[in-house]
Amino acid sequence: MSKQGVILLNLGSPDSTEVSDVRRYLREFLMDGRVLDAPFAIRWFLVNCLILPTRPRESAEAYEEIWQEDGSPLIITSRKQQEALATKLDIPVELGMRYGNPSTPDALKRLLDQGVDDLFIIPMYPHYAMSSYETAVVALMDAVSEQKPDIKTTLLPPFYQDPGYIDAMIARAQPSIQGHDFDKLVFSFHGIPQRHLVKGDPSHNHCLSTHDCCNTCHPAHATCYRHQCAMTVEKFVAAANLPKDKYMITFQSRLGREPWLQPYTDKTLEQLAKEGHKKVKVICPAFTADCLETLEEIAMQGRDSFLKSGGEDFEQIPCLNESPAFIDFLYGKVQDWRDGAYESPKATPPAYVERKS
Repeated sequence: MSKQGVILLNLGSPDSTEVSDVRRYLREFLMDGRVLDAPFAIRWFLVNCLILPTRPRESAEAYEEIWQEDGSPLIITSRKQQEALATKLDIPVELGMRYGNPSTPDALKRLLDQGVDDLFIIPMYPHYAMSSYETAVVALMDAVSEQKPDIKTTLLPPFYQDPGYIDAMIARAQPSIQGHDFDKLVFSFHGIPQRHLVKGDPSHNHCLSTHDCCNTCHPAHATCYRHQCAMTVEKFVAAANLPKDKYMITFQSRLGREPWLQPYTDKTLEQLAKEGHKKVKVICPAFTADCLETLEEIAMQGRDSFLKSGGEDFEQIPCLNESPAFIDFLYGKVQDWRDGAYESPKATPPAYVERKS
C-alpha cells in the first residue's frame, strides 16, 4: 500500500527583519535564474554589486512595518493554511518555501520520513509564471531527484479560473464589494517583466505580438501569466456582476528599469485619485496569503499615495489566507487527486524545466 502526502509550496520570507537575514534571503531569491534570467555572470554582478549593497536595509525597514510577534506574516498564514488543511485530511501535509525557511527540501524530507511515496504538490500560485509557480515546482523536483527519485508525484495545475478558487475569492471580497459602494475595484497582480511572457510562449510569436493576444485562443495561454490573470478577473466580475466601469487590472512590485506588465498599480492609484475616484478597493488575486507585497506595498504605500493624491477611502481586501472557502477548495483538490482526477505521472511544469541557473 502506498502512503500519500501533500506539500504546499510558496515563495518564502526572511527569517527576521535583521539586515543580514534579509540580505541572505534576497541573495537566494535574486540569484534564481528564473527570477533574474540573465546569464550567471551578469546576474551575479547585478545582485552583488548593484542590489545587495543598499536593498537589504530598505527591505528590512519594509518588513519591520508588517512583522508580527511570531514572525513573518506570510509564514504564519501559510502555517495556518497547512494546519487547517491537515485537520480535514488523514494524510500528512507539509509546507515548503522556495527561498528561506521552512525550506522545500526539508519539507520533502519530513514527508519521506513519514513513509510518503505518493505526493500531491500544491503550488500556492493560481497563475503560471516562471518566477513563481515554475521555480517552486522545479526546486521541489530537484529535491525529489536528490532524496527519492522513484517517489510518485502529481502536480496541481494553475487554478486561475477554477470555480472553487473564484468562489473563495468572491466570499472573501463580498463584505467589501456588496452594494458596489466604491468607485473602482483594482485587481492588482504581481508584475513580471514583459520579456518573461515572450520566453513563456512555446510558439515564440504570439504573446505581446498583438494588442489582443490574451483574448485570442492560443496554446501559449497554458503558460501565459497575463492571459491567466485576465481570465481570473473575467470569471470574478461575472460572478460578482460587476459592470466594466467598476474595475480594472494593474500590476505591482516591478524591479529595475525594463518594461514590466502594465498598467502599474502605484501609478494607477495616484491617477485614479487625481481623476476624482474617491473610493477605491484593491484585491490581489495572485497572492493566496497576505505578505509584504499586499500588507506593506498595497495596504500602506498604496493607501498613502492614493490619499495624498486626493483619494478619500481606500481598502486592501485581504487575501484568501486560511479562509474556510479557500481551505475547502484545497481540500477538494486533494480529494480529486485521491479519486484519480489527475493522471500526470510526472510533476513537472509545462515549460522551462531545462532552464539552467
